[in-house]
Amino acid sequence: MAETAKSLVNEFNQQVKPVSLWADAWKRLRKNRMALIGLYVVIFYIVVSLIAPILPIYSPNEQNLMHINLPPSFKTAGELAVEKVENRIARLTEVLKTQDREDLKKELESQKAELAKIKEEVQHDPSYKKVYILGTDYLGRDMLARIIYGGQISIGIGVVGTLTAVLIGIVIGAIAGFLGGWVDNLLMRFVDVLYGLPYMLIVIILMSMVPSGSNSIFILFIAIAMVSWLTIARVVRGQIISLKNSEFVEAARSMGASQARIIFRHLLPNSLGVIIIFATLQMPSFIMNESFLSFLGLGVSAPGASWGTLVADGVKGMELYPWRLLFPAISMTIFLFAMNFLGDGLRDALDPQSKNRT
Repeated sequence: MAETAKSLVNEFNQQVKPVSLWADAWKRLRKNRMALIGLYVVIFYIVVSLIAPILPIYSPNEQNLMHINLPPSFKTAGELAVEKVENRIARLTEVLKTQDREDLKKELESQKAELAKIKEEVQHDPSYKKVYILGTDYLGRDMLARIIYGGQISIGIGVVGTLTAVLIGIVIGAIAGFLGGWVDNLLMRFVDVLYGLPYMLIVIILMSMVPSGSNSIFILFIAIAMVSWLTIARVVRGQIISLKNSEFVEAARSMGASQARIIFRHLLPNSLGVIIIFATLQMPSFIMNESFLSFLGLGVSAPGASWGTLVADGVKGMELYPWRLLFPAISMTIFLFAMNFLGDGLRDALDPQSKNRT
């Protein structure tokens, strides 16, 4: 009997095991190589962001004016400093072979004295033992540490902002779709009015109204979330309307279930697949919006850093110090591509009409 309860009979009179929606979706998702790669990349980014305080990296806000704009290297800061001065001496020596100039001779002697001074400092200053794999910025801060901690803030804003927008959209969309009538018309006309307003302009106005010294990170994701719930509200409304007259809903009504229980216990769980897809596709836009605002100077306040502020700082010196722009931009781009691949894979896995179903 137990074996019979766990299996079903198909049209060919064969015993088959029932498979849940989520188990079936995971099975299909594993066949999508790009979505699976995206999932692993996203997990890696999130894990690194969470364990950043215990990673063997330098403090993201530690400044060292002797290590300004060091290039990416596996050499120590002392070796790079010595190498930099030695290159200057070599260039001056080559020039003096063809030009007998007193000013160049004085500069050469000055550089030799500077070299001796740096070599002496390297022997006694432990900061010269540091290795900056991704180089340093204009204040001598480690780019690797700032990218990791910047990712912590950017991903955090994306996650919290997305959850906030999804929560608001679910509540408004579910109420509008289930109750219908004048409630639906009122809420949807309100959504239409907000759709007609310039989205990013509203966020910029909200951020510009924040007084200096406030918690800019908290205000940032609130400002973005306040105007990002419109699409999910419409999506959830459509799902609720398509499901509210289903047999399982009528059965719940006949058993005396309240409207709130029908919405949150029966209808929303059956719309969860669409909501998850929306969340994974919405999160990259949150991170891009945060980066855009930070680029304009309306995002994360110093000394904190996000991927957007790092890119903004890198643009200022991209011709002389390209690594300050390239590494934050590449890190952000990889994560955004991974989220999009994962979102596309979830859409195919959870969509019952998908051509990729097998």
